[in-house]
This record gives sequence, structure tokens and C-alpha cells, in this order.
Amino acid sequence: MINFPLDNLKHQDSNNFFLMAGPCAIEGEEMALRIAEKIITITDKLNIPYIFKGSYRKANRSKGGSFTGIGDEKALKILEKVGKTFNVPTVTDIHESGEAAMAAAYVDVLQIPAFLCRQTDLLIAAAHTGKVVNVKKGQFLSAGSMKFAVEKIVESGNNRVILTDRGNTFGYQDLIVDYRGLPEMQAFGVPVVMDCTHSLQQPNQSSGVTGGKPELIETIAKAAIAVGADGLFIETHPDPANAKSDGANMLHLDLLEDLLVKLVRLRKAVI
Repeated sequence: MINFPLDNLKHQDSNNFFLMAGPCAIEGEEMALRIAEKIITITDKLNIPYIFKGSYRKANRSKGGSFTGIGDEKALKILEKVGKTFNVPTVTDIHESGEAAMAAAYVDVLQIPAFLCRQTDLLIAAAHTGKVVNVKKGQFLSAGSMKFAVEKIVESGNNRVILTDRGNTFGYQDLIVDYRGLPEMQAFGVPVVMDCTHSLQQPNQSSGVTGGKPELIETIAKAAIAVGADGLFIETHPDPANAKSDGANMLHLDLLEDLLVKLVRLRKAVI
């Protein structure tokens, strides 16, 4: 479980893993509320602590014409509305130091993208907001290297840190998960999450659009729970084929409940 209090996090006393889940990007208010409501119905039933995830802006795109967002303030206000409507914490990415305070006014958790996990100014700015900071491990880093990201945040006066694994670079167009990294990062005294969707990306495709293998999401999630991950990160959408961002590796929303039921059973078996 998360080893620090997080406002609005239901089922904090549960022995379950916690879940960060939602669409890759905020596409509109109606869709965000619909996705959140569906997930909360499931997580309440299964006593899974839940944090709604949605990116207010996508800064890291392969092609210049790719969808990046509906507008920063508009998307952040939708995240705020989701949190207040359902009384759940929310998480979103930030990309530059100047975005930390802006995003912190609307969400509970600030997420540092994997490509930016070594950006000292960004980590310190996020730490200074006092919000929980979720740092994604760079695909190009070992698990052990992430102790320095934790140190930067803690030394800035904020011990509310989460680390998230999302696979390691394998050649030019694939990723592979090294599950040894989860307990290695847990040794830093922070909760560790497995990103079950981005770890299945196939980046650098000739089309300029990242590919993925969503049929393996269950495999990645089961293995993560089996080795003791504290939480899971899953991007999900009611129509991944027509999602505006990262549809190739998102889980169809209709498949989420069956997956979580299996994972809760597995969690009980291994703890």
C-alpha cells in the first residue's frame, strides 16, 4: 500500500495493490467522467485504492501533427472535476518546471515522464509543491539509478514519492521488463508501481505512431503482482482504436474488471 496518506484515497487500509488508471490523454469532460465512473464502480467493489490518471497535455509525440491536448486549463479543470465529483485523487504528467505549480492547483499527484526522470529542476519544482510525485523510470536507466531521483525529491523536503517502472529499451523498437527492478526500487523505501501499458509500447515505428501489444497487459500485470508491486498503472479507454493518444497499447475499458478480479485473487495468494 502507499506508505503515506493521500487525500481522498479510498480503501487505504486495504491489503490490495493500488491502481492508477484512466485515459492516456484528457479528450473531453464527458469521456473522462464516464471512464472514471466505470473504474470507480469496479475498484470500490474490489476494495482497490484508486487514483484517476489523465494527461492534460502530451508533450512527447513522434510526429509534430499528433494530438497533444484540448488546452491546458480546460483539461486540468476536467481533472479537478473528476476528483471532486467522485472524491478520488488524480494524477497528471508535467513536462517543465514552470508547469509544476500550475498542475498542482488541480491534481493530487504530479507525474514525471520517463524521458524526464533525470531533469533535476523539474523534480525539485514538483517536490516543492508538496504534492505526491510519481517518477517514471527512464527506459534507458537501471532500477538502481532511480535512487538519485528519490534523493532529489526527498532532499527538497518532500518524502511523498512513488516510482513507476515502464520497461527498458531493447534494441530500437521494443521494450522489455526486468522484474528484478521492482524490489530493487522498493529498497529505497518508496512504493513501486508497474506501468502495464507503456511497458508494452513499440516506439520508433516507421509510421511515426507508437505501436504496442495490449494483448500482453494481463501477463505484465500478473507478473508484477507476483513479485510484489505496490501498485499498477493501466491506461484504459472505451474505444482504444479511436483514442487520440496511445491507443495501440491501451486496455479496452470493458476488459478492466475481469483483469482486476484475477489480480486481486493473485494478490491474496502471494501476500
